[in-house]
Amino acid sequence: MFKLNEDILFLIFEELKNDSKSLFSCLMVNKLWCEIGIPILWKDPWNYKINYNNKAYLFTIITFYLSDDIKDFLERQGVQLPSVSAQSLSFDYLSFCRSINIDIINEIISIGSSLAYNQFLLQQEFYSLFIKKLPELKWLDMRSIKHQIFYLSEANTRLESLYELKCDTSINATYFYGIARICQYIQKLTIVNIKPKSNYGIAKLIEVQENLKYFKWIDDFDDDNFTNPYKEIFLELGKKADTLNHLELLFFYVDNFDYHYTSLQMLLPKLHKLKTLITNEFIYDNDNILKMLVYNDLEVLNIIYIPIYEASIIIGNSGGHLKEVSLKPYDFAYYDGDFKEFSLTFIRKIYENCPLIEYLSLVFSPSKDHFIEFENLLKGCQNLKLLLLITSNISIRYQTEDIIFENGKELLKILIRSAPAKLRELRFFNDFKFSLEALEEFLENWRGRPAITILTNDPIYEGEDYKKLINKYENDEVIKNFKYEYPVNMEDLNFRI
Repeated sequence: MFKLNEDILFLIFEELKNDSKSLFSCLMVNKLWCEIGIPILWKDPWNYKINYNNKAYLFTIITFYLSDDIKDFLERQGVQLPSVSAQSLSFDYLSFCRSINIDIINEIISIGSSLAYNQFLLQQEFYSLFIKKLPELKWLDMRSIKHQIFYLSEANTRLESLYELKCDTSINATYFYGIARICQYIQKLTIVNIKPKSNYGIAKLIEVQENLKYFKWIDDFDDDNFTNPYKEIFLELGKKADTLNHLELLFFYVDNFDYHYTSLQMLLPKLHKLKTLITNEFIYDNDNILKMLVYNDLEVLNIIYIPIYEASIIIGNSGGHLKEVSLKPYDFAYYDGDFKEFSLTFIRKIYENCPLIEYLSLVFSPSKDHFIEFENLLKGCQNLKLLLLITSNISIRYQTEDIIFENGKELLKILIRSAPAKLRELRFFNDFKFSLEALEEFLENWRGRPAITILTNDPIYEGEDYKKLINKYENDEVIKNFKYEYPVNMEDLNFRI
């Protein structure tokens, strides 16, 4: 068998580091593959979709590193430890590790004992072991933490190199004060808001960071005693405008959303270096403030609920670097008003300001003017790879099925004439419908181009005649996939079949 160079194997395995099934399979090929793969696997061994509390070998490996005195003490407390000889391990596994995940370690600990006190003892020893043994600590997920690890011996040396931290708002503020004393160069910070009240420890942790680039906030609570947890956090984030380039805010919808609405309005105009802006709610009722949202470096704009007028202003104020615009503008679903004019403006803003766009969701009202501007967009945005077309419910409501089919036919003709060469996926949301004849004409004209993936949330294509047509062009490799998909997946431009 042809022998691959070790450096090439390393690069291949690095690409597989998030694909546990493939990486584990590579370990079984031969000794060389195993020796190259194990350090990659153990750099972040908690980052795999496996059932950790059934993986006794992980418990065995970690307990192997405990001193005999500690093992004797734990066994006297009733902890069941595996018998491991000095020659049992083929690798010094923990020497490769650069991460700690408290939740998963706690799952593994449950193998040794079901008693709360014994698990507490095991946690203490495992955390102490990792802090001592790891050459450096890059990633820490401290959700569910029960021990103040920053007091452990060598904690200063290990924690000062921390690159990424995940935590939640249930953790006592004193834990964050301890982390803040040591860790001042965290670049990625993710916070899960499970206890919605002010946590000044998190605010302090953000305050002391000197190079915070990535911030993610996720609301995940079920608590009627809601108090504003955002004010202090967002106030400190605003002071990180010179370094922060990724902002992701996923809010929970509460009856009174003024808590995050007001804080967000104050925060966003300050963050002038953003490259990524992701949030599920965005409403500005002040044009003067809205026009202050100037992001010259913006590459990803992903907002679920946003008026199309506001989205157009943000895109118009971007610096020409946008590669993804993923929106679900709520205007068209609930309100007619000036939607047609606003949506035309939106299309123009895309092709005037986004020459590099690759992934785009486009709100579309079928009309002559919209078709003209849509074709202009296709001609001007030659890097498009994925296009999601969302039809206005307002306009569809008053159209017959014949008109809907005619609009669909015109849309497909435009795609044949002007679709960029890189376009690989089309998604049709709401009431973009195509007759059997129009779809066949489109697919026949697509022949000779790279195979196209088409997703739709319309069950019409589940019919027997459509399935027969689709199967024909799949067999001819004109279609890569043609699938009826759930709306939530359709709207997510990062979703892949």
